[in-house]
Amino acid sequence: MTALPPADGLTRSERLDRLPFTRRHGRLLGTSGIGWALDAMDVGLVSFVIAALSQQWQLEPTETSWIASMGFVGMAIGATVGGLLADRIGRRSVFALTLVVYGLATGASALVTGLAALLALRFVVGLGLGAELPVASTLVSEFAPKRIRGRVVVWLEAFWAVGWIASAVIGTFVIGASDDGWRWGLAIGMAPAIFSIVIRFGVPESVRYLESRGRLPEAERTVRSFEEAAGVPAPADVPEVVVAEAVPEAERTSIWSRELRGRTAALWTVWFCVNFSYYGAFIWIPTLLVAQGFDLVRSFQFTLIITLAQLPGYATAAFLIERWGRRPTLTLFLVGSALAAGWYGTADAEAAIIAAGCALSFCNLGAWGALYAVGPELYPTTVRGTGTGAAAGFGRIASILAPLAVPPLLGFGGEALLFGVFAAAFAIAAVAAWRIPEHRGKPLA
Repeated sequence: MTALPPADGLTRSERLDRLPFTRRHGRLLGTSGIGWALDAMDVGLVSFVIAALSQQWQLEPTETSWIASMGFVGMAIGATVGGLLADRIGRRSVFALTLVVYGLATGASALVTGLAALLALRFVVGLGLGAELPVASTLVSEFAPKRIRGRVVVWLEAFWAVGWIASAVIGTFVIGASDDGWRWGLAIGMAPAIFSIVIRFGVPESVRYLESRGRLPEAERTVRSFEEAAGVPAPADVPEVVVAEAVPEAERTSIWSRELRGRTAALWTVWFCVNFSYYGAFIWIPTLLVAQGFDLVRSFQFTLIITLAQLPGYATAAFLIERWGRRPTLTLFLVGSALAAGWYGTADAEAAIIAAGCALSFCNLGAWGALYAVGPELYPTTVRGTGTGAAAGFGRIASILAPLAVPPLLGFGGEALLFGVFAAAFAIAAVAAWRIPEHRGKPLA
């Protein structure tokens, strides 16, 4: 590693951008990634819980749809409010709070005896889940060196696959093992509440946020801790010209200003379409497999195999995003998702179901990785959390609608129509993605 000269005359953001990826970055990525994986585990668990409860409680398709959709109602609100709070009280504080909220609510869900209580708790779970993801990606993007920022955020998003695989393992070997297995699976979901302590005391606050709030000594200490990890000499002093001032509330940019409205509209469109297709498909796949005649354990095994394809999808996206750029990478994976969704809708043999499901999993999760990398780069620091959170919140509306849309679509045209609709949504997202500005290698505003 080439030694870097002292950072005299550089802003704190420029000092962070020029650093190599160090163990300090690795700890931040790993800690945030574990929180991300726990989020994915909770979302994934509900698909297995739905499949189990639909048999045990003799639920109607509409009732099972609401178990998923109620969580997404909470996520829509949580993402929007969480982004706003992140710009006001800090990324780290909101991150830790979200883990407490959904961890405790998930654990409490293991004790319910009826559908109404489960729906109420799924709403609370959604509040925490929805707020966490955009806040975590914003925090990591604000520390990552600019030349690999997209790749680092894709690495963070790759922890989603780890959590979803964990949920598939729990679904297969815990939820599917006994009548009370779904309760034990949800009890395991309390882990995020405990992990929130690590987030609160082990993760640094965003330097850009601290500067925007005038907390300059704390911002300087944080930057120097990253410089020390890289073996870079600290500057002799920080000139006045590079000291950021707190931004008055009245001067904060709107995400719908003339400068930002085009990218906001494109980002919201991608978020909506990807959420609709992803959650419509993956929340229902275990139940759809049972409906095709596979027993519960077998359907869970298929889902586990399909889920494993997420990891190479993320790895490919992480490689391409700094080689090709954000826009072409995101568009490529969305086009691939559209083709895979169409294939899955016509698959009937076991081998074809698994192959098409793996292709859908690979492409869709590669698209998710690129999407989370894109969002924080589109907005200035003062509205970065707001912008990413609002896009996620709007996307969660599609998450609410998707599980509810599955039963009528199945009844009208079967799986071919259902996955044809998902394919069309992915295609629309691919068109919108091409209108998002390219920020590869550029510093954050």
